[in-house]
Amino acid sequence: MSGGKQKSLPTWAELGRQGWVHRGAKRPAFALEPGPGQESVWDYPRPPCIVADTREVVVAAFGVEIARTTAALRVLETSHPPTFYIPRADVDMSHLERAHGRGSRCEWKGEATYFDIVVGHERLPRVAWSYEQPFDDATALAGHLAFYASSVDATVGGERVRPQPGGFYGGWITTELVGPFKGEPGSEGW
Repeated sequence: MSGGKQKSLPTWAELGRQGWVHRGAKRPAFALEPGPGQESVWDYPRPPCIVADTREVVVAAFGVEIARTTAALRVLETSHPPTFYIPRADVDMSHLERAHGRGSRCEWKGEATYFDIVVGHERLPRVAWSYEQPFDDATALAGHLAFYASSVDATVGGERVRPQPGGFYGGWITTELVGPFKGEPGSEGW
């Protein structure tokens, strides 16, 4: 995401983009200092950037593998653990059904569409999402899906991930990251 001017950006997105104080230019005093081989989520930019990640990413639910890739994209945004997006070609779409109800909006990426995971008679509602028509700066995410780590078994490079706190955000926490992370109590304005 380059952060450049978006053609025909909706008003809600323009207003959302204007509201952020922390933009990754300076790590706040309360942010943890990264150790060797670690990244501070406070060094990530806002607007976020999208970077390729060649580590093996695996997502499973109910003991069934849903996705496996070495071609994930990580969205890096100030104060958030990375959200991993997996190419649809590497997702077993036979276990995904479009979810009923509303989507959500991101001022950087656009409007999200949600999916349920269905394995036999088991269902995990609204556990995956995609940006079917992402904003110009996020076009790399088209054709990719992300999954909530709180609802699936997910690994990155063999390490089991922990979910970003708060329930709404979809970041994946690994040992390479230091925070604090948006979603924790008191982080609403981060």
